[in-house]
Amino acid sequence: MPASLERISSETPMGAHLLANGATFRVWAPHARAVYVVGDFNNGVRSDAGLLNRDEHGHWRGFIPGVRDRQAYMYYIVGQGSEGLKRDPFARELETPFPARCIVRATNFPWHDAGYVPRPFHEWVIYQLHVGTFFTPNLPQRGGTFLDVARKIPYLAGLGITALQLLPIQEFQTAFSLGYNGTDYFSPEMDFGVLDADLPAYLSAINGLLDANGRRRYEAGDLRGEMNQLKALVDLAHVYGLAVMLDVVYNHAGGGFDEGSLYFLDRQDPSGGRQNSLYFMDRGHAGGLVFDYAKPEVRDFLIQNAKFFLDEYRVDGFRYDQVSVIDHDGAPHGWRFCQDLTSTLHAHRPAALHHAEYWNVNPYVVRSPPEGGGFDTTLTDGLRLAIRDVIGNASAPDERALNMTSLGASLWPSGFDQQWRFVQGPENHDLVYDGREMRIARIGDPGNPRSWYARSRARVATGLSLTAPGVPMLFMGQEFLEDKQWSDDFESHRNLLLYWGGLDAGDKQMLDHVRFVRELLALRRSLPGLTGNGFRIVHAHDNNRVLVFHRWVDGRGDDVMVTVHLGPFHRYGYRIGFPGSGAWREVFNSDVYENWVNSDVAGNGGQVVAGQDPLHGFVASAAVVLPANSLLIFAR
Repeated sequence: MPASLERISSETPMGAHLLANGATFRVWAPHARAVYVVGDFNNGVRSDAGLLNRDEHGHWRGFIPGVRDRQAYMYYIVGQGSEGLKRDPFARELETPFPARCIVRATNFPWHDAGYVPRPFHEWVIYQLHVGTFFTPNLPQRGGTFLDVARKIPYLAGLGITALQLLPIQEFQTAFSLGYNGTDYFSPEMDFGVLDADLPAYLSAINGLLDANGRRRYEAGDLRGEMNQLKALVDLAHVYGLAVMLDVVYNHAGGGFDEGSLYFLDRQDPSGGRQNSLYFMDRGHAGGLVFDYAKPEVRDFLIQNAKFFLDEYRVDGFRYDQVSVIDHDGAPHGWRFCQDLTSTLHAHRPAALHHAEYWNVNPYVVRSPPEGGGFDTTLTDGLRLAIRDVIGNASAPDERALNMTSLGASLWPSGFDQQWRFVQGPENHDLVYDGREMRIARIGDPGNPRSWYARSRARVATGLSLTAPGVPMLFMGQEFLEDKQWSDDFESHRNLLLYWGGLDAGDKQMLDHVRFVRELLALRRSLPGLTGNGFRIVHAHDNNRVLVFHRWVDGRGDDVMVTVHLGPFHRYGYRIGFPGSGAWREVFNSDVYENWVNSDVAGNGGQVVAGQDPLHGFVASAAVVLPANSLLIFAR
């Protein structure tokens, strides 16, 4: 007899789900002739007891008694074109090494994050990192893991960022990857997991972080498997007040597919072409295939994947890779999929952030349906390009004019009515990858990325991002003057790994830059004007290399003035307009962080007094000192 339908209903979840005395299994394979479950619980033998039952929608399902947590399984699918083993597209975890069998997993985990609530979107500051290369204390045996990232959470929380954005963590098929070639969407990357034999040392370190916050300790079994280790990373981030975003790839899957993958899952005849591959269109992208958004089951697979990470892993949002590919290459159904995705997830978890990458920048992606895509935020490149342009030109050995006018115009991209709707920053994983563009410190002085010129210009670049409109994003290492490009291949490019050793050894220049970022982020939290919707360019002068802009909270004030100067010398008596007369505190001066505390700091002694001399559209103005390569902030 086939598997029992006694515990099966229309609400039975996809994949393998444990019940009190067994597990239900459900898989979509509409063109299959038969689907069997084979695993540890039936000695891997294909028999009638493991034969699933097909419903009218092409779903094969059944209840198999005796299945236990952490037992392995596969589907044996008999199709029109072939037959053989396939992994469950909804598998929660995979065996090591890849390719391997799926693992039945219970959902229980001893969370500590009760009461955690993410910050409002306008207060987010994102830190983007790659799990495999962010912190790699166990080379050459292995790269970075979820628990290695977790060990750095106190450092990241102390820095003042509010959200971690992990590059894709779903299982990929290559030895090294940025993560954009995944194939097993519900299973965390096994190379990011710590093996059971290596857990004791990690358990001690992770429990030390819980002890510091007065939380109960994990037991050894709590951290077994990459699934629970990713949960521990999210859990600890929440304990320390940080949100966690996952980078998800819903425009395509794969960069190659192995025999057990979801490619041709129901084993249709391959002579019919890739349109017979079930989940995909006959359109390629980035070495993989674009999802077939015309099929409700494919749309549901992707939406359920997002819901799964929101619910089971308690993540706080997503960065959606290349939504423009979904829209263009997935036409005519891709845009509607985006609307279905965001509408469903907003209803499911209103506090989660949905961040779209879309090129060229398209403000409609953050507008509400029916005309918009329904995402909350989108990545923009105008400020990034403008910052890198002025910093690069400032490094030239002459006194050329800098395009401060265009820099000012880039601060608020057209088409957006709220400043938190766009995400900006001078570095990201694509831009500074091995063989591409330079990191900011090196742009500031290509010949010596540790010179005063490089350090001071890096402070201006990062400071601009942290004070400009938009949600700022830092890329790993930017906060400590990392000047090397990066690579996911940590074996062949160890020279490109982050220089944590410098911080550990007390490198003064690195520590000063970390202090600069940390104290500017603290100021950002304390000055509502820096996250308010009010914004105006006050003054831009290309020859003088000066930009001044005004931030405030609509209807309330909280005025903040930001001045940027990229001249290689101090300017004295430089007059700028202010929104009111009287004393204005100089609350931040980047020059202080040059060999902190800089005994030779140039500045305004902590305040300026604006007189009633109209200038730059304001009723008042003041003469200020602009240090060389500096960012100043004035507030009431």
